[in-house]
Amino acid sequence: MKRRMTLLLAWLAIGALSAATGAAEKDKSTRGMDGEGVARAIFAGGCFWCMEPPFEKLEGVISVTSGYIGGEKKNPTYKEVSAGGTGHVEAVQIVYDPEKVDYEKLLDVFWQNIDPTDGGGQFVDRGSQYRSAIFTLDDTQKGLSEESKERLARSGRFAAPIVTEIVAATTFYPAEEYHQDYYKKNPIRYKYYRWGSGRDQFLDRIWGEERKSP
Repeated sequence: MKRRMTLLLAWLAIGALSAATGAAEKDKSTRGMDGEGVARAIFAGGCFWCMEPPFEKLEGVISVTSGYIGGEKKNPTYKEVSAGGTGHVEAVQIVYDPEKVDYEKLLDVFWQNIDPTDGGGQFVDRGSQYRSAIFTLDDTQKGLSEESKERLARSGRFAAPIVTEIVAATTFYPAEEYHQDYYKKNPIRYKYYRWGSGRDQFLDRIWGEERKSP
């Protein structure tokens, strides 16, 4: 009987430790943390090809992955998302070292690479799948994003209202491999597309010397 009680207590202790560990991991995830010293951020700014370069050049950014988020269908394809029927939006997921680059800096780069007043897409790409949005992974990111958006609105830089959404992140699905680092794999096609989209012309007009070209 005594041995049975000892085993029961040991089992309960192991269960409690496992639950505590699981809670800690869940809490880490809700803080946007993937592991020790590594964090995530997710932004949508129209064509994900154009959103990779400005973040990849930042010191402290470990990786930038193009993908889809915000819809209900699991593992959507580019063809499905681009058709506008899944509810997803093209986005980039950034893995970074918060000791070297903070979330506020990522927000600054985000705003300087989109048109936050366009609710129907971004530049030449039209449709809800190309809308701009900040997908927050925890309350801290949500608060910082809202403060950043409010500052931009008060700055008077844009005549029209800021309509970029700030929403809680759902499952992020990486896009097909040929979309990853498209600007490196297909530099001529990428430059032609980017120039034709009007993105850089707009950003240069709005931000001028404050803007650092990707």
